Order: sequence, then C-alpha cells, then structure tokens
Amino acid sequence: MLGLKLPTDPRWVNIVEENIPTILTDHAYCEMKAASYANSLILKYPEKTEMVYKLSALVIEETEHFRMVFQKIQERGLSLGRESKDQYVHDLLKFVHKGGRAEEILCDRLLIAAMIEARSCERFRVLSENIQDQDLASFYHDLMASEARHYTMFISFARKYCTGIDVEARWQAFLAYEAGLMEKYGKLGSVHG
Repeated sequence: MLGLKLPTDPRWVNIVEENIPTILTDHAYCEMKAASYANSLILKYPEKTEMVYKLSALVIEETEHFRMVFQKIQERGLSLGRESKDQYVHDLLKFVHKGGRAEEILCDRLLIAAMIEARSCERFRVLSENIQDQDLASFYHDLMASEARHYTMFISFARKYCTGIDVEARWQAFLAYEAGLMEKYGKLGSVHG
C-alpha cells in the first residue's frame, strides 16, 4: 500500500533497542513537528476548506500522540530529551520544487507529508514486529494505522487540489528519490534515522 521502494532493514530495531530513550524522545518530537506542519498548511491554504477541516483534526491527533509518547517516557522513569534535527526530513526537502507554480509547491508540500507519514508507518510496523519490548511492540502496532491514514489523506489532497499536475508521476519520482536517501539511513536509533 505504501509503495516505498526500499524497506527498512529489520536489524535497525537492534539499534533502537540499545537506546530506547532516544527513539521515544525522537518520536515525541516527530509528533509535534507533524502537528506544526499541519498547522502551517492550514495557515498557507485557508481557502481549501476540506483540507483545513481535516488538518485541524490531524493537529489534535498528532498532539495526542505526542502526549501518549510522553506518557510512555514517564512510565519508564525517563525524561523527555532535547529535540534533534531530523536529517531525513531535511534531505527530503531538497527534492521539493523551489519557486515553481503555486500548484507545484502545494503538491510537493502534500507529497512530502505523505512520504514522512508512509516511512513512519513502515518504521512503526518494523518496530511492532521486531522489538523485544512487548509494551512498545503493541504501542507501535496501534500507531501504525494512524500513520497509514495520514499518508492516505495527504495523497488524496494532492490528487484533489493539484489537478494540473501528474500527481502519480511526481509521487513515483518522490518514491525513487526517497529510496536513494534510505540507503544511508537505518543506522541511528531515531524514527527516520
């Protein structure tokens, strides 16, 4: 369903298991960044009523996910660490049109969100199937479905609002670009690392 061209090596979970506080802190901030990104799309495109309505619900959901991850951190006697830069997202942004037509920019903004959600969904699946900690396995299994829904929503909005663009071709190009990026990831115990 996700169409990702390069799956995560399940051995990535071994790295995650060596430092659970890192993955939980990184995950918490990923949820807040997702909420912030949805807010930024609302501010940039207030005329897209259906998108504003659904993204406002997404902001609430992502914030609730942050709270859930934060609760996991506290249950384990840990503290929320400092935010770190998400190099994966930084690298994805290099593929985005700069200074193009407004419709191209919107399409890329929606597709980058879809890509991040798709990769997060895939990573949560890998965690749920391979991590030894059964509490976290269950936790990531439950969150996986949300990420899949978010991915589908962003792709749907790109198709709806970017009719002057071959969204499917752009998505396939994005998937190919992301696969190239993923060759250097999977070495850090972060959601996208």
